[in-house]
Amino acid sequence: MLASQRKQQILQILTRDKQVHSGALSQHFGISEDSIRRDLRELAAEGLLQRVHGGALPISDAIAPLETRKNVQSGSKQAVAEKAVQLIQPGQVVILDGGTTTHALVKQLPADLPFTAVTHSPTIAVALVDFPKAEVILLGGVLFRHSAVTMGAAMLESLGRINADLFFMGVTGVHSNAGFTTGNYEEACVKRALAGRAAETVVMASQEKLSSASAFVIGELSMASTLIVEQSLDNPLHTACQKQGLAVI
Repeated sequence: MLASQRKQQILQILTRDKQVHSGALSQHFGISEDSIRRDLRELAAEGLLQRVHGGALPISDAIAPLETRKNVQSGSKQAVAEKAVQLIQPGQVVILDGGTTTHALVKQLPADLPFTAVTHSPTIAVALVDFPKAEVILLGGVLFRHSAVTMGAAMLESLGRINADLFFMGVTGVHSNAGFTTGNYEEACVKRALAGRAAETVVMASQEKLSSASAFVIGELSMASTLIVEQSLDNPLHTACQKQGLAVI
């Protein structure tokens, strides 16, 4: 079998099983694990999978630049946002992460909802200008252009003075084994800090993020209380959510 044919079959197995293991692939194809690891390295270099210890996971499409992500699964993001907005109650303090799914949430907010929005996303803050009963707290810091959010010591210092009811956390991947992941190390640290200042963390996951992973782990599935999705989860992810006490809407 040609290497190109073998790599195509690896991708097919990955699509079917949502993960692959180097040892199992070695036995399946009758070649050494070193050859399989070389295949996985080359596929990862092409952006076709996310390597992890012992194998690989499906890569998330949600790590593309912000302008590109605006057009990815826009219908799915809107459907998820319509469910998410129902969780916000009058008078609550709500932390809003950056990202295109959170933008979809803001568009669904009732115009007369009185609540306090805390965000490190300048674009989310601007989107809330037209909501007269929403108090908006913008956490300043160094701008991370990829996601249009602030990060750094100043942002974390300001965040330490907040006690929120909800945190709507953006992720690029939700996987039964990898948990919640994102494409930037510093951003993963910031998301953990934001989750630590809220009574409940809610993850809105459009379809392309499910059963996929990115390079940097935010936390296990148990760090959130609620996962909001458009369609039913596959069996491995559904089982993992149940085991880790993550409610799925």
